[in-house]
Order: sequence, then C-alpha cells, then structure tokens
Amino acid sequence: MSMTSAEIRTAFLNFFAERGHQVVQSSSLIPGNDATLLFTNAGMVPFKDVFLGSDKRDYTRATSSQRCVRAGGKHNDLENVGYTARHHTFFEMLGNFSFGDYFKREAIQYAWSFLTEELQLPKEKLWVTVFEEDDEAYDIWADEIGVPHDRISRIGAKDNFWQMGDTGPCGPCSEIFYDHGEDVWGGPPGTPEEDGDRYIEIWNLVFMQFNRQADGSMEPLPKPSVDTGMGLERIAAVLQNVHSNYETDTFVALIKAAAAAVGTDDLNAQSLRVIADHIRSCSFLIADGVLPSNEGRGYVLRRIIRRAVRHGSKLGASEPFFHTLVAELVRLMGEAFPELAAAQKQIEKALLQEEQQFARTLQRGMSLLEDEVAQLPEAGVLAGDVAFKLYDTYGFPYDLTADILRERGFGLDEAGFEQAMAEQRARAQQASQFGADYNERLQSEVVSDFEGYSAYESEAKIVEIFANGESVGELKSGDTGIIVLNNSPFYAESGGQVGDIGVLEVAGEPVYTVADTQYIGKAIGHHGTADSDLRVGDTVLAVVDDERRWAIRRNHSATHLIHAALRNILGDHVAQKGSLVNEQRLRFDFAHPQPVTDAELQAIETQVNEQIRLNSPLATDVLPLEEAKARGAMALFGEKYADNVRVVQMSDYSLELCGGTHVERTGDIGSFRIVAESGIASGIRRIDAVTGAGAVAYTQAQQQKLLTAASLLKSDPSALADRIELLLGKQKQLEKDLAELQKQASAQAGASLLDTASEIHGVKVIVAEVHNTEAKALREMVDDLKNRIGEGIVVLGLRQDDKVSLIVGVTKNLTGKVKAGDLVNVAAEKVGGKGGGRPDMAQAGGTQPENLDAALAAAKHWLESAL
Repeated sequence: MSMTSAEIRTAFLNFFAERGHQVVQSSSLIPGNDATLLFTNAGMVPFKDVFLGSDKRDYTRATSSQRCVRAGGKHNDLENVGYTARHHTFFEMLGNFSFGDYFKREAIQYAWSFLTEELQLPKEKLWVTVFEEDDEAYDIWADEIGVPHDRISRIGAKDNFWQMGDTGPCGPCSEIFYDHGEDVWGGPPGTPEEDGDRYIEIWNLVFMQFNRQADGSMEPLPKPSVDTGMGLERIAAVLQNVHSNYETDTFVALIKAAAAAVGTDDLNAQSLRVIADHIRSCSFLIADGVLPSNEGRGYVLRRIIRRAVRHGSKLGASEPFFHTLVAELVRLMGEAFPELAAAQKQIEKALLQEEQQFARTLQRGMSLLEDEVAQLPEAGVLAGDVAFKLYDTYGFPYDLTADILRERGFGLDEAGFEQAMAEQRARAQQASQFGADYNERLQSEVVSDFEGYSAYESEAKIVEIFANGESVGELKSGDTGIIVLNNSPFYAESGGQVGDIGVLEVAGEPVYTVADTQYIGKAIGHHGTADSDLRVGDTVLAVVDDERRWAIRRNHSATHLIHAALRNILGDHVAQKGSLVNEQRLRFDFAHPQPVTDAELQAIETQVNEQIRLNSPLATDVLPLEEAKARGAMALFGEKYADNVRVVQMSDYSLELCGGTHVERTGDIGSFRIVAESGIASGIRRIDAVTGAGAVAYTQAQQQKLLTAASLLKSDPSALADRIELLLGKQKQLEKDLAELQKQASAQAGASLLDTASEIHGVKVIVAEVHNTEAKALREMVDDLKNRIGEGIVVLGLRQDDKVSLIVGVTKNLTGKVKAGDLVNVAAEKVGGKGGGRPDMAQAGGTQPENLDAALAAAKHWLESAL
C-alpha cells in the first residue's frame, strides 16, 4: 500500500480515535512542562505530567502527531542530518497513549492491527523485540499475535527498558522492526549486524509498569500506562517503498524546491537533504516563538539556519534563498499544522534577516581566513585555535574553513580545534539558560541607568563592549557581542520578564541589532550583532521594539492579577514559585498541593477579567523595603531586593514588589484567558495564560472547535452537552443490548453443540467449530457446556478473519487424565499458535484459520489415546 505522509498521519489518528482515543493537537516545540528540555523531543513530552499523576485529563486514552526537534542538548542529531537515511532535526512522532487504561495486550494488538490491517504491511516483514525479562510481552506477541519465535528478540535494558530518570516511572519496551529485504545489509536486532540498514525500527511501545525508588528497587505502579511512538518519516519510507526518508513525498517536494532555489539540477546532492530537513525545523521553531540569537534555543536555531545557508552556498547559491522555501513547506504541512501557515510571513522575515546577517559574517570571516592563509608555508597547517576563533567569534563554519584549506593544499589542526571546542562547551554549559548564567563569567563596573519605565528610546554612550567573553574596544560589522550603555531604555531580563529587543541607531540608521538584554552585574548588556563598526565612546540612539514591549507589559501586569486571584480563591498558602513573561504568553508557577479544579480556574479567570474591566490605574512608588513589607507588598519569587524597592499597586486588589514594566491601567490588558494548568513538581502547579490579542485568538480557536463539534453531531452549540449526553446514553444502552444478544446467541449455540457430543472410551466429548460469536464469549460457552454434560471435555474453535481462537474445558474429575493446556496446544500447533492456562481451562490463538478443521481433528485423535 502506498500512502502520502499526510494520508498516513490521518489514518493513524483516525484509527485510534475510532478506538476511544482523544485526538490531541501537537504541542509547541517549546516544552511547557519540563524546564530541563531544550525542545520537545518525543511524543510523550506533553503528557509527562499526566504519566506522573500530577496532571489530570478528562480522558484516559490519547493519540497525537507531535512535532519534535532533536538539535541540541542530550538529544542532538544535527551533525548526522543529510548524511544518513533517517536522521532529522525535525520529525513527527505518531503516538497512542494510555493513562492507566489499557496495557500491554491492547497496545500490542493495536500496533499489530494498524500495521498489518490498516497499512497492510506483510506480517513476514515485521520483527519484534521485547525486554529480556518481559515474559508477558513475549507471550502476547508469540501466543496471541502469533509472531514466530524466531522473529522475536529478547533485548537487554540498554535498548529495551525505558525510564524517565534515575527514579520515577519506568518499564520495559517492545519494538517493531521492518525488514527491508535481503538486498540491504544488516541483521535482526540483537545480532552483531544489527547496525545495518536492513531491519529498521518503526514503532516503540513503552510499558510504564514500575516506580523506581531511590534505592534502586522497583514498585509496581497502581495504574500501569502505555507510551508509544512511531516516526512518520520512517513509516512513510516503508509504505512508499523507498529506503531513505529523504525519498518520501514530503522531502522529495522540499528537495525539488531547494534545488530550484539554489539553481542546481543534481537532486541527489546531500546538501539538498540538509536544506530540506532544516527548513522544517527552522520554520516550526520560529512559528513556536523561537528567534535566532546567541543563547539557548535561539542559538540552536541560528546554527541550523546557518548550516542550511552554508550548504546552499556549496551548491552555488549567491543570494538569500532559504526563506523562499517556507511557502512550499506551508503547502505541504500547513493544513495539518495551521500555526505554521499563520506564521508564514513572520518565518520568512526572520529567515531572510538571518541569511543577510550571515552573508556579512561570511564576508568578514573570509577576509580573516585569507589573512591567516597568506602567512602559512607551503602545505602548512592552520592552527586549531585560529579555526575555532573564526567559528566561535565570527560564526564562520568549521567545515567551510576545512574545505577552503583542502582546496588550497593546506591542512587543519583538527585536534587543536576540538580542544578549543571542548573548552567552549564547558563554558557554554554555564552560558546556557538551562545552566548557570552566562553573564556570571563577565565582569563590569558600570552601573547603567534604566530609563525604560517612561521611554522607549534614549540617547546613550557606549561605555563597554564584550566579545567572546572578553572586554574589547570595538566590534566590526557582522560581529556578535554585548554592548553596555551608560543609560538605556532596554529592560534587562529579571523577575521572570524577558529582556527587550530592538536596535541602536546612528543618524537614523541601525548600527546594532539587539537580540536580547541581560544584566552584567549592574550594567545593562545589549546582546546582538553589529551592522556597522562600533567603538567604545560612540554615541547611539537606543530604540526598543515598542510593540513587543507593550505585549510584555500586558502579560506582566496580568501575572500580578492572577497572583492575587489565586490567593483569593485557593487560599493564602499560595506563593509564587516562578514566572515567565514574554510577548506571547505568561506562565505562573505557584505552591498548591493539588490540581486546580475547572470551577476554580473559571473563578480565577472571571476575577482577573473583572479587574481588567474596572480599568484601574497602576500606581508605582519607591519605598524602603521594610516600609513596603509593612504595607503588605508581595515579593516575587527568587528576586533579590535592595534597601529601596519599587512597589506596583493595582487599586486595592494587588500590591507587589516588582521592577518590571507594566501597563498604565488594568484595562490596557484587554482580556485574559487561561490556556493550561498543570503540575511541575510535588506541590507546585503552573498556569499558562494569554492576554490581549492572544486571548482573543485563543477564544476564537476554542469557539471554532465548539462549532466543529456541534456540526459533527448535528447540534446547536448551546445544546451540544445535552446532545453528547443523549448519544452516550444511547451508546451505553446499545452496548448493553448487544451484550445480552451475544449472551443469548452463545447459549443457543451451546445448546445446539450438545447434539454433537460423542463418547471416547466412555467420556463425553464435544469437539466443534463455533460461528457468529465473539472470542470473549467462548469461556462462558465452555462453562455452560461443562455444566450441561456433567462430566466430559469440550474443545471449541473460532475463526475470525485471519485469526483462530481455541479453548478447551475439562471437568474437574478428568484433569488427572487430561490437562486442558496440553490438549489446547495439540490443536494450536496446527494453526500456528501456542496456548496455556489451568488444568481445567486453557486457551490459544493462531494465525492459520484454514487449518482449524485439522486442529480439531488432531485434538480428537489425541483424546482417543489419552483417555
């Protein structure tokens, strides 16, 4: 069966929706529930709190196609992208999840059914692995699914035992591999040749079964859960009968677009694969609010963009091209991810700016490299620290340096470069926002005056410049660094509010792009890139991005309102434990021992909006710390306060110590909507919310979902709940009626089977095939027949599509002669299965329904010798 990637995604979600799973939209690439993750890197990340039990949903089964990025931190595939068949920075993870609902049996059955029935993959092409100690999963695969023993591998904990951390939920895994055929080198999982490309993992089933304690012991979880993942790109390659993910429909289209953009006819060029992969990760990251910068997620994004641009230049691109591919990506994936289409213009603009900036960087780097090469002797070697300086200070790609040197007959001190890189990684560990503060290693005696409470621009003098972690006298055009001004309207990140962005201007022209603002001691550090040469002592006009600042002000003021509302509704025990305020949303962490109920969330939202409608003016004052505390001012979590503090008051509703920027009146916030509530640690909850235009957009999206649901159920939105309740009642009654009919049918079928009873050496025996019944009804049917015959043996077989169900019942007085498990396996061998059970009752399954008659005959023949 050949299907497009979009068709596979739809088929997967529909398959699980039909089996009671809630279809959950892909979450952002920025994890909202795990500060330790750089990006969402697996389908289960949005559900982590659900698995931990700190987040309760109104469903116990879910399915999603989650967008993921692996290009930074622990999970980093960047350097392999374009050079292997299956590595990507961006991929989609198809998954189905059970939160204490079904477990191994159903998860395995669903996976097998989807692959072999929905996608029609040949069963003989599938190979299965289980954790070496997981006999339960092994038996399900072998006995119930019917996978031959020689296609089931037992694998150790390294590859087949999942754990969230050193402690906490964990459990065995079961993987499904696809065999690409004998013409591809490689061996089955667990063999020395397993690293070949013949057997490719397409689906991983994780069974969260235990809770690992600090002492290493594992306690069974009260509600075992299931987390599965199947890469869309990998399964698309299988169904489209290609070996590489880059030969699937989505990538083929992107590669063709990239080839046209850079002007090459070689569609097999590896650089085109890199570009096709990178446009997906870059576009989705920008759509989720990440912008190129020198730190954290923004740095990873910048690196990916520049890698793509570099590969474009290798193919001959001389003008910005990368941003032109966004339109094709939106055509391919915009329907499945509407947020991508909505952000198209923003994505294109951000990519174009980065391409143009990188072009200046390349020009500067080439000039410096030429100077260094001119000093090398014939066949000389460029020092590793020089190559690293080009890479780290000027953003000049290492592989470009190596290529140029190789073309001119020079060598490169790779070991020296790697040593410098290792030292930089150690610094970057502290530089990352996910570790220690980058600025802690910088020293500045400057005290900058912040003028941003009342102004968005001000004239200032450059008093200090940092580049590559050191104080320097100037920045050249294209260089990245940190500029310190004697005074500034730019807000430096603190108190949960992100730093401002904007530009420094001279004579009305931008000379420096500010991508972030951070404190260096008491100095305001403007992180960014020079558009012109700049020196200490230059005078500039500092201009803040006022539209972004206004959005941040709305969100920051809303955090004060939500803090007060939480204490009013939940109690005085609520204490702020952290916050994040940017232009898109606000996040508020607080102490509370249990999930906030829907009714409480509604009350909180209502109270905040009441305060917004009152349109109360905000009053600010600077007071001695003790006086501010005496007036009842709340302190922000983690903030260090001076002797004199700034107090922000909103009527008599909220009074807090805060150095952030705020609206002038509460009405400026516009409106407020809570979009999520979750647990992030023991006793710590988190609320995510939006304000202003973001709140309007969220409300409109929710309204559209309501209208869609009402349309599907042919109901008016106002009557939707009643309609759903009515349908659920009908469904419950139909299920009850069906169960009763099946019970009656089974009883009638059982009665008719009495007529087929025969005797073998004086023992009553019923050996028969049953029809028009369900496999789960066989046990009840056998019990009924045993009661009717008093003493005897019952053997029943049932064909269902390409499966066989067998069951054997032996009355208690005969189990000394005939064991039900022995008898059922005699029959099961004929249908390619195996079974087991108690001496008086045993069941088996098989995959050869055409052999059922032979199986029943074998059972009868065996009884003739056993009795």
